[in-house]
Amino acid sequence: MSNNNTIAGWVLAGGIAALGFSIVSSKYFHAGKHERPEVMGYVIEGVETSGGADSGPAIETLLQTADIAAGEKVFGKCAACHTINQGGANGIGPNLWATMGKPHGHVAGFAYSDALKSVPGNWDWTSMDAWLTSPRKYADGTKMTFAGLGKAEDRANLMVYLNAQGSNLPLPAAPAAEEVPAEESDVPAAAEDDVAEDVAPTVAAEGAPAE
Repeated sequence: MSNNNTIAGWVLAGGIAALGFSIVSSKYFHAGKHERPEVMGYVIEGVETSGGADSGPAIETLLQTADIAAGEKVFGKCAACHTINQGGANGIGPNLWATMGKPHGHVAGFAYSDALKSVPGNWDWTSMDAWLTSPRKYADGTKMTFAGLGKAEDRANLMVYLNAQGSNLPLPAAPAAEEVPAEESDVPAAAEDDVAEDVAPTVAAEGAPAE
């Protein structure tokens, strides 16, 4: 009986010693390492963040120099679901010939979602830009699964290409350039007056006829 107690005691003591060694060693080998915080205090380059506002030029400005040929290449992303030739058949999405300027859900015989048909107005430049940015945000409940085009230049190029396919709407006017405030001019008005007063007597003296 005493031998059994002795063996059990040694086993228990060995287990406690092993556990203590494990704890000490884990702390030793982890001492030089740092945990990644759940909330980063700085932005890691290359990692996408959400909620950023587009600070680039207005879409109306980009449309002035948009490239139809580049827009045709962007349309390649749409070609799996849409045709754009005149009289083309509907596919997963409706035929897009002469879409710009038309009402939402204008293609006869195509089963548009109620979400899109309920959006008022026509496919003008502003509405098409919003749709191409995020179809789901533009018409919550739309059947269109395309996520949208994040680059404003791609949207501008695609819109001028769509417009050239049977619509030919005039481009919207670009936003007017901001005027520079008067106080930011290089030479203050008071300084200009002082220069004029200094120059005037000299010019008069040099131009006077000899007596």
